[in-house]
Amino acid sequence: MIEAESLQRSFGARCAVQGLSLSVRPGQILGLLGPNGAGKTTTLRMLAGVLAPDVGRARIGGHDVQRQALAARRVLGYLPEGAPLYAEMSVHALLMFVARVRGLRRAHLAQRYTHVVQALELENLLGQTIGTLSKGQRRRVGLAQAILHDPPALILDEPTDGLDPNQQASVRKLLRGLARERAIIVSTHLLEDVPQLCNRLALLVQGRLLTDTTPAEFVARSRYRGAVSFTAPAAGPVRAALGLLPEVDTVEIDALSGRVTVLPKPGRELLPRVQALLASYQVQPRELVLEGGRMDDVFRSMTETDAVESSP
Repeated sequence: MIEAESLQRSFGARCAVQGLSLSVRPGQILGLLGPNGAGKTTTLRMLAGVLAPDVGRARIGGHDVQRQALAARRVLGYLPEGAPLYAEMSVHALLMFVARVRGLRRAHLAQRYTHVVQALELENLLGQTIGTLSKGQRRRVGLAQAILHDPPALILDEPTDGLDPNQQASVRKLLRGLARERAIIVSTHLLEDVPQLCNRLALLVQGRLLTDTTPAEFVARSRYRGAVSFTAPAAGPVRAALGLLPEVDTVEIDALSGRVTVLPKPGRELLPRVQALLASYQVQPRELVLEGGRMDDVFRSMTETDAVESSP
């Protein structure tokens, strides 16, 4: 439904996106990750037909976004970076304007308008002008205009940016529901969005696609996979003993919380040995967790390693 084939785009001497290829089918939410300047927004703009690639092509619903621009845009909902909207219009007027531009017929419009307004909790904002809204409110209105015409493909740049935790959870639930029959790409800098929202993950660094995988497979690369962490009063004496266990690679102590994290050597299982050692020292942990891995750890490792390897 959303396809990129060898996309490349430069701005002067800087190559923002280099030979990027991917495809997203209905039922998939692809989280597009990367550090600042990685090429995420440039990629989304090329996929949406807003920016022409120097090389390669993009298709939405089988329509080339440059050669068949109108057909491609009919089947696409797009939330650009910053959710740019007409500041002088009211929320109601903006949505009605978008509905007319999108060609929604009157009977279908009433149904879609009501559904979208309720889904994004815009009832109390309809009479306000866009320019008076907060960042999070504008983001919800921007998402509303993207989904109003019920498109089969969505490209969303930072859809949860500026939302409070309750609104973030509501938008994630909405998008998961939409994805059952739609192809969705979401760019985000919030790593917590990915496991809660996406079933695919693509990582861009310096314009190159480093990996296209599932969130679970991505997290499994973490050095914290299989680690055991706990908090406990008077755990000082047991920390040194943990470091002597043959299965243990490293013991980390959080300077603020005092939480202890015990990292295993490759292929070793820690939990039974850590539990036995704590019991022998009569330490009762308040919380004992077997970790599946940490997304931020993998993100830092892959982006920092790539930056070092790519530097002259």
